[in-house]
Amino acid sequence: MTARHDFHGRTVFVSGGTSGINLGIADAYAAAGARVAVMSRNAERVATARAQLARHGGAVLGLVGDVRDAARVKQVLTEVHAQWGVIDVLVSGAAGNFLARALDLSPNGFKAVVDIDLVGTFHVLRAAHPFLRQPGASIINISAPQSYNPAPMQVHACAAKAGMDQVMRVLAMEWGAQGIRVNSIVPGPIEGTTGLAKLASDAARARMAQRVPLGRLGRMQDIAVMALFLGSDEASYITGALLPVDGGISLLGARNHALEEDTP
Repeated sequence: MTARHDFHGRTVFVSGGTSGINLGIADAYAAAGARVAVMSRNAERVATARAQLARHGGAVLGLVGDVRDAARVKQVLTEVHAQWGVIDVLVSGAAGNFLARALDLSPNGFKAVVDIDLVGTFHVLRAAHPFLRQPGASIINISAPQSYNPAPMQVHACAAKAGMDQVMRVLAMEWGAQGIRVNSIVPGPIEGTTGLAKLASDAARARMAQRVPLGRLGRMQDIAVMALFLGSDEASYITGALLPVDGGISLLGARNHALEEDTP
């Protein structure tokens, strides 16, 4: 997976990088030789992820922090910069989601997802700016189909991800002159992730796989490969882009992301 990419001497930071898609991305960068720092609010997951990444033989940092805490995010990024210098690739992947009809969703429930996905992303990107390689840095947001496809029972995620992608576009415009690229990856249904298991039953996942034009659910390495590309010099003229990695399911419209039939 990493044969085309050599990230030796480069620094990569991944928020939410201790599980799922984000850990897969961090692992791919570590395998490609990068120094990799991951941040999560769960200390046990941080320790486990750090041990996994260290098996590649490179430098690894595992830091505890919550993206909703702007001051802590700044502390974490300051520490990464103090140890390793400028950050070459920043992946913002911390997220939260659950299923709830709009009328059953509490204000706190709505706010929790927006605070993690949207506000948390802004905290990470804003705090990272002075520590990014200029020119040459690549910022990669991990978005979701809910950014552009309305999904019943996910009004909170739809609002948060749509906002996050607008942040991406604005920063691509504002920071482009400094040579900073900002893009979003939109994963489709990815097997083996906690998120998909939480949002869809086994039967729903099977139906979803049948609807994907390429005939299967995605794999975590499918997203990692795109992240490696966006972090590389090969993507030096790509910014402000929303890049689906979804087997073509987004071509079929919003109803293919609706899971309400599987929820009581």
